Amino acid sequence: MNRLRAPFGSRIDRSRRIRFSFEGKPFEGYEGDSIASALAASGQWVLSRSFKYHRPRGILSMTGADANALVQL
Repeated sequence: MNRLRAPFGSRIDRSRRIRFSFEGKPFEGYEGDSIASALAASGQWVLSRSFKYHRPRGILSMTGADANALVQL
């Protein structure tokens, strides 16, 4: 799995892998990683589709909190 480079001082613990699923598919990330960066590192760039035209939607921002994201855990 290719990872996005973590900034200095980040809270990502690369010694602890975490498994999760997205749209029924299994993925892996690391403790402290965001869901968005774990999906992007695994090659999953399309996260949803627009309501009207079903155009692909991806990651809007890579900040820790995204006001435009809807996630159910």
